[in-house]
Amino acid sequence: MHSEKKDYAKIYSLDEIARSEIDKIVAVEPLDDGTGIVFTRDDDKVSSQKIGFRPFLLLSAPVFLDNFSGDFAIEKLKGNGVFSFIAKFADSKIYDKAVKHLKDSTGINPSSPKSPFRVFTDPSQQFLTSNRIRLFRGMTFREIRRMQIDIETILTDGYEFPNPEREGDAISLISMSDSTGWEKSIMLNHPHSEKELLEEFVRTVMERDPDVIEGHNIFRFDLTYIETRAKRFKVRLALGRDKSIISTRPSRISIAERTISYKRFDIFGRHVIDTYHLVQLYDVSHRDLTDYGLKSVARHFGVAADNRTYLDCEKITETFRKSPETVKKYGLDDVRETRAISDILSTSFFYQAQLIPYSYQNCLARGNATRIDALLVAAYLADGASIPAPEGDKMFSGALTEAFHSGTFKNVWHCDVRSLYPSIILSEKWCPSRDYLGIFPAFLEKLRNFRFTAKNAEKKSSDQQEKDFHNSIQTTFKILINSFYGYLGFSQGTFNDYAMAEGVTSKGREILSTMVNFLEKSGAKVIEIDTDGIYFQPPENEKNPEALEKKIQSVLPEGIDVELDETYPSMFCYKSKNYALLKQDGEVAITGAALKSRGLEPFQRDYMSEFIRHLLADDSTAIEKLTQEYRDAIEKRKWPVAKFAKSETLSDSLDAYKRKLADGSGKRSAAYELAIASGRDYRQGDQVSFYVTGTKKNLSVVENSRLIKDVPAERDENTTYYLSKLDELYKKFSVFIENGGSKDEIAPQMTELGFEI
Repeated sequence: MHSEKKDYAKIYSLDEIARSEIDKIVAVEPLDDGTGIVFTRDDDKVSSQKIGFRPFLLLSAPVFLDNFSGDFAIEKLKGNGVFSFIAKFADSKIYDKAVKHLKDSTGINPSSPKSPFRVFTDPSQQFLTSNRIRLFRGMTFREIRRMQIDIETILTDGYEFPNPEREGDAISLISMSDSTGWEKSIMLNHPHSEKELLEEFVRTVMERDPDVIEGHNIFRFDLTYIETRAKRFKVRLALGRDKSIISTRPSRISIAERTISYKRFDIFGRHVIDTYHLVQLYDVSHRDLTDYGLKSVARHFGVAADNRTYLDCEKITETFRKSPETVKKYGLDDVRETRAISDILSTSFFYQAQLIPYSYQNCLARGNATRIDALLVAAYLADGASIPAPEGDKMFSGALTEAFHSGTFKNVWHCDVRSLYPSIILSEKWCPSRDYLGIFPAFLEKLRNFRFTAKNAEKKSSDQQEKDFHNSIQTTFKILINSFYGYLGFSQGTFNDYAMAEGVTSKGREILSTMVNFLEKSGAKVIEIDTDGIYFQPPENEKNPEALEKKIQSVLPEGIDVELDETYPSMFCYKSKNYALLKQDGEVAITGAALKSRGLEPFQRDYMSEFIRHLLADDSTAIEKLTQEYRDAIEKRKWPVAKFAKSETLSDSLDAYKRKLADGSGKRSAAYELAIASGRDYRQGDQVSFYVTGTKKNLSVVENSRLIKDVPAERDENTTYYLSKLDELYKKFSVFIENGGSKDEIAPQMTELGFEI
């Protein structure tokens, strides 16, 4: 730990980007009275101090506050940005009053592109920005205190999903651990009633005093359940460092193309991190998770213990009644895995919070471009500079992605351009048109230099803890660096620049085209281009990747660095951005929704995964054997029905579903129809698992399905229907078995079969 702190202070001068006047801050809490509390940690001791806080907003002209009465001051900002005045208020109440005054007097919301004023709705962002402080500065990830929690419940007979509103349901166990290795289990009737269990939970949190509370699906399940049961028993969830109760509000998080609504929990002086969100954010770029459940993710990352206790969720209630110690072991394994997953996935957000003026919790919840904007705006305000208004939304051409061939290919190499878009921006010396201080390229270059320093330090280090630290730093900087390009096309970005974004992608396409032309002229076979990398079979006479890397580098512009980073024994390319790679260690990595869609039943996902594995090994006999085994298992009902089940989350209440059907805005859904017909108290957010019944291949799923909970003693899954699903998959991929070559060879067969390539 000692060397880690020393290296951190020595090589990463974050003050060059964002100064922090106070070190080791673990949380800040703006108050309503013109002050805020700063919490700092020194090993096991947490201290607090009050400092001043004047909430602020930006104006295009001071005239907009001429008729406002209240304690405030207006300062002129330098430069020619649209928002050239900053108004600072004595306290939050006056600030809120001023915002209302501006909305009423102008008739414009601050979110409008035409607004003559700009507000920052996150008080912690204002507090960190105006006081020039950042969280966790001078700390490593291991120095903060992180607590993991997980609950188990008793379920009322006849239901498949816990509901805290049901009187017969209850919390049976709260498992807790923290980053020091401490663990605790609080069990119902051992010796606690449910009320006493909740009171002991509150007492333990306050005693351990964590900076962060973590859980897997903690927002949607654990804290929601705890809150509801606490209200039933009139237990105050006073988990705040000021002994305040937890607060909630509706919130959203954007993950790739999806926006997920959830109930957010805030705890005074602490951060709440949901590893369920972390794994979804991870999967945006990696696309290698089969699902987001804790056990599956733990196995994926190799953090599941060999002696891990597994329980069927449907049998936890029964197991708790018969063997509570078994459930206790299960719960402790859950929090251990949550901690291990957080160790892997939350570290980069921790280090981003050392630069971005957001709370740790908000750093995770905000998008990449939003974080970059907060960093740039804070730098301008720290320099007393005026802020421009964003450009209006525009369309521009994107990255180059293309599959040149489909099929299976042996000896595939991969090369990419190191940080392609950031490298283009820096090599071309481009700067957003309204960034008159040149902050954007200056920060980008510093972050890139930091990353190279971190990567070199990681390679040189012989200590695993030190290597992990430097890896976390370089990963953090990589995320931030790659976000700078996306920021240019961010409609709400203060310094966005669509013309520059267009120029960057155009240059990127030109560079990749140069690489492709060089490879093809050299005798290589290019298979796939994916944004900034190329998969190809090398020329027959080329055996040395390092030598080929130097040759490719020789045709690229100065400042653009190529890296031939990995070779693969085999690759299967289905279509653009959908491929599978056999790695040197035998692991198979599958990319693309077409090859591992979560909308498929589990048996289909498993079949595709095994089929592709055998395809990469060029083992057609194993594929035929696999297919026959699956047919036999379906026909003879060898698998549990769950292997055929689809699980859907009810995004609306049952009443909302009925209303949409009545007014013609919705369509019938098997999950909702089954929930309604069950007579059980299903609610929005509950998960419904069902399978298809009947005997025909083509039928209405809505009319022919059954809840997994209601599987009869005599099995009734529709084997004809599921065999047809298997046949469709075999038909879809069998064209690749005998033709491992080019797209031209396979295309006629695929077209004849009716499949898109």
